[in-house]
Amino acid sequence: MIRLQSSRHRLMGILACQNTSRRAKLVTTHRYSSVLSTIFPKHEEFSKRHIGPSKEQQQKMLERLGVKSLDELMDKTIPADIRLSKDLDLEESVCENEILGRLHQLAKQNRCEWRSYIGMGYYNCSVPPTIVRNMLENPGWSTPYTPYQPEMAQGRLESLLNYQTMVVDMTGLDIANASLLDEATAAAEAVSLCFRHNKRIKFYVDEKINPQALEVVRTRAALIGVEIFVEKIERMDFSCRDFSGVLIQYPNTEGKVFDFGDLIEQAHTHGSLVACSTDLLALALIKSPGELGCDVALGSSQRFGVPLNYGGPHAAFFAVKNELKRLMPGRVVGVTRDSHGKKVYRLALQTREQHIRRAKATSNICTAQALLANMSAMFAVYHGAEGIRHLANRVHNAALLLAEGVRQAGHYLVHSDFFDTVMIHLTSGIHDIYRRSGEKMINLRIYNDGKIGVALDETVTEKDLDDLLYVFGCEKTSAELAEEIGGKLDGKLSESAFRRRTDFLTHPVFERYRTETNLVRYMKRLENKDVSLVHSMMPLGSCTMKLNATSQMEPISWREFANIHPYVPIDQARGYQLLIKELERDLCEITGYDSICFQPNSGAQGEFTGLAAIRAYLKSRGEHQRTVCLIPTSAHGTNPASAQMCGMRVVPVKVDASGSIDMDNLRTLAHKYSDNLAAIMLTYPSTNGVFEDGIQETCDLIHRLGGQVYVDGANMNAQVGLCRPGDYGSDVSHLNLHKTFCIPHGGGGPGMGPIGVKKHLVPFLPTHPVVPPPESMMSNAKPLGVVSAAPWGSACILPISWAYVKMMGAQGLMEASKIAILNANYMAQRLKDHYKVVYTGQNGLNAHEFIIDARNFKATANIEAADIAKRLQDYGFHAPTMSWPVTNTLMLEPTESEDMEELDRYCDSLIAIRKEIQDIEDGKFDKEVNPLKMAPHTLQSISADEWSRPYSRTQAAYPLPHVQPDIKIWPTVGRIDDVYGDQNLVCTCPPMDSYVDDEQ
Repeated sequence: MIRLQSSRHRLMGILACQNTSRRAKLVTTHRYSSVLSTIFPKHEEFSKRHIGPSKEQQQKMLERLGVKSLDELMDKTIPADIRLSKDLDLEESVCENEILGRLHQLAKQNRCEWRSYIGMGYYNCSVPPTIVRNMLENPGWSTPYTPYQPEMAQGRLESLLNYQTMVVDMTGLDIANASLLDEATAAAEAVSLCFRHNKRIKFYVDEKINPQALEVVRTRAALIGVEIFVEKIERMDFSCRDFSGVLIQYPNTEGKVFDFGDLIEQAHTHGSLVACSTDLLALALIKSPGELGCDVALGSSQRFGVPLNYGGPHAAFFAVKNELKRLMPGRVVGVTRDSHGKKVYRLALQTREQHIRRAKATSNICTAQALLANMSAMFAVYHGAEGIRHLANRVHNAALLLAEGVRQAGHYLVHSDFFDTVMIHLTSGIHDIYRRSGEKMINLRIYNDGKIGVALDETVTEKDLDDLLYVFGCEKTSAELAEEIGGKLDGKLSESAFRRRTDFLTHPVFERYRTETNLVRYMKRLENKDVSLVHSMMPLGSCTMKLNATSQMEPISWREFANIHPYVPIDQARGYQLLIKELERDLCEITGYDSICFQPNSGAQGEFTGLAAIRAYLKSRGEHQRTVCLIPTSAHGTNPASAQMCGMRVVPVKVDASGSIDMDNLRTLAHKYSDNLAAIMLTYPSTNGVFEDGIQETCDLIHRLGGQVYVDGANMNAQVGLCRPGDYGSDVSHLNLHKTFCIPHGGGGPGMGPIGVKKHLVPFLPTHPVVPPPESMMSNAKPLGVVSAAPWGSACILPISWAYVKMMGAQGLMEASKIAILNANYMAQRLKDHYKVVYTGQNGLNAHEFIIDARNFKATANIEAADIAKRLQDYGFHAPTMSWPVTNTLMLEPTESEDMEELDRYCDSLIAIRKEIQDIEDGKFDKEVNPLKMAPHTLQSISADEWSRPYSRTQAAYPLPHVQPDIKIWPTVGRIDDVYGDQNLVCTCPPMDSYVDDEQ
């Protein structure tokens, strides 16, 4: 990880805009003038906008709980021995206008006027403004949850199906997933897939792949025992039948387009798979991996309508042959039917979810990149096949013109067949080229052997080409070159043996919405099918669906943050570096850790990185045998999956009747495996919604036996300002910035999972092959490897969390934690007479989430948690987390952003549903035909001429007064038929006539 060496004082000096100076003066004056503070009061605190309940509502909720104050509630909820004794040392909170001013000052220090032709999987692109405005900047698209309740997520699911169809078309393979995290981690997933397929421990990697992908592959492979052999393609030998597969890049990292048919044939003959990292735009002109016979295709869809974003977030794509579909990582959207026989969408292949597979999981991809995948899908809808082909030809022709000018300037082209990247062997004037590129503010790629790479993109203009020709000493302009050669360019892919001859994007969805009028209506129609935070609260336990304030979200689309290549020189991204440094300092203060690494680009990636750091640390001490990881049975499903991916042996620890770790079982297991104990993975407060009293005892026990403590940061929303993992014994945590620190879920991504570590683990944090840490940081470093393609992961979304912390300040953050705990306990108190609250702490209280029981209803009324979840949709709400961590229960986390009225509406809905269950138990409704089993109720079913159900249409659609016709959120489809979808797997767009029928 790269860090600036400036002190905090110097850093703040650099950031010191006029607003900051004025604030400092006001604070100083305020100490001496109470009159001034009356005449010129302090700005309104942002925390009042962020926190839902008013002071009056808070008092009513406290009275309901039988306590007098928030402090008394905290004393009864959180163990006294871990409570912070002083406030966090953070800057004084600032208002929204001021934070935007400071962000503008930071943004100006990012030199986006420099033009980057570095490539390596990252390209400028022209993002259609209508997609920016109506999707990226639209909370209707950015705030929904992962589509686990598909009846209220049909719009997002349809768009993701478009994405999968686009990937299948472009790659020529049979099935694609709904996105992964980035190209490099997708490459690592391909290696894991090949290993799982045939259990061979050797794997070939083409030496001409992007260096960041190679290093991520090496890191991940080493931890699962796969040996990576980097080799020239012509030297690969599969005849010993001990290689699980091979990874190539096409076009390769030098831009070369080449024929690797012989390699594929040889690999398949000897039982090895072929994975191909490729470029979607190039595939508009060159043969697809499927045509060539590849088994797996992967890459980044970034250049399909997503900005550079200083490295992310971007959606990776992953496609496979049909016979490999059960091994494919991530999520897959499939087509099924609902209770009315209507064609609908859902997440298919759900046994792939690690919450089910746990230690047997084949991937820990918990966070995909749904929002960015939707942008790329809509980019393809916007352009269609004709537009994509036009963009590809534009890029390729620009590269050909540049190549001609380079040749005429006396330099040599290393490769004659290329798509967008020209690799140049300079014959003279190297220093002049460096000087002229700086003069024109142009970044080029410099290979290790001194050759120069220029990667062009769709945004390149005639002036850009002229400037590049000037840099390489060509005396002609692009217009003069074009006139001279008369439009006939040597090496055109459209006239070569590599030419693509198959069609793509043939489905009518890629033709129907080409005008902006139709596209905007299509995006709005899809948006209207989904429930999001703009509609109602989404109290998903351990998922923390809290406010994503507009002031925090606004900067992500500013060009100074969006148009920066991740591999530019550090001084061109100084604004980013200052922001990252400040956020690191603040998060260290919040967590009690000594350093933060921002490279992991999801929570699951953070888990993997933290455990990999522990393994690297233990190996440095010669303790290679320490591979056992203790994990409570209540843990997040990604925990055992991450441990398995790090080559650890997972040993489950029992949970007692109160939902806490069974300390006797823990002691027994810890001593049993003491010689091999690597770590324990804890979630705190526990996944069962309890602040466990024995947390420090647990940490001390593991440390005494030579292990490390990993605390999953998923539940930090109950801790900020109240207690710190680094204080009560944790060595490392990941932080879900998309939870506690307000990055939106985006319908299943983006996420960000930076890890905080104590001092002894700092030397083992990830490095990066392209932008390595400065030498001063590497003096005693023993990095675990590389975990993501970009050095700071999905850097473009870090301003969201930075702004949240700055606007809340220490007091606001602490109050947010307190109100999150208050809201959860208030809801539990209201519901406890109707549903059993499964686990509570010693004083009968919960942390920021709680679990209600639905297990008995199966016997008494044939009702399960899923039926309650579907019925909640009729009341206008998304269901809580369902059947996890306890089967047939519901886990609720209201967050601090919801006020008392919204909490009451949700409680009233659950109480009304309990009464409906009682009616079934009393025989008033049949156990198969009742409002729960028939839920959700669509507008189509309610307005049909025939109504034969034993309850009224009003009870079905408007069961409580708060469900009013003018604000009713209608599920757009009936209950999903999962069994039918599993038996009839379809994961690309159905024929358009089925869309027409549905709309009619």
